[in-house]
Amino acid sequence: MLVADLFSTDSLSADFLATVLQNPYNAQILQRLPDLQAPQAHLAAGCLFQTVWNSQCQRPLTENILDYDVFYFDASDLSWEAEDSVIQRAASLFADLPVKVEVRNQARVHLWYEQKFGYAYSPLTSCREGVDRFLIASSCVAISVQANGEYDVYSTHGLQALYDGQLRANPNLASNTMFLAKAQSYQQRWPHLRIVA
Repeated sequence: MLVADLFSTDSLSADFLATVLQNPYNAQILQRLPDLQAPQAHLAAGCLFQTVWNSQCQRPLTENILDYDVFYFDASDLSWEAEDSVIQRAASLFADLPVKVEVRNQARVHLWYEQKFGYAYSPLTSCREGVDRFLIASSCVAISVQANGEYDVYSTHGLQALYDGQLRANPNLASNTMFLAKAQSYQQRWPHLRIVA
């Protein structure tokens, strides 16, 4: 399997992929992701890094994971109807999985983000740019499936801080209030995590 970490292709990246795939829902979603036929489709965010934290805590790998985020990027049609059609395809594709799979077109995030969170959000130019803007630096991870079926791991800031349990504000964002709320929520579920400046 291809591991294209932004910083390295070392054993940490291989361990990340191996651990993530031990969560059966991650494995099933990634296996079916090409069938969604959504451009730049990635499995992203909590279902990945929280699987790693569960592994570190010797918990069931699916414990405390609230949802499984599928991102894609399609700027050709920014209507809600177009996004909803992909959401409905995903609902059918993953209907047998007993987890919440949340699908979002990253090309549309700027249309609703400020109303929901109170901060302006400039338009994204790719799915991975959306990953780059997660609140916590160590959480900026995603996996896509290449045309040959191999998995491509993407991490904006590398994986070391994730494995070290460090929760640091993403330097690409300015909202310290939102960061602290998210970090404290993670600490409640995984007490070994540390908020660092």
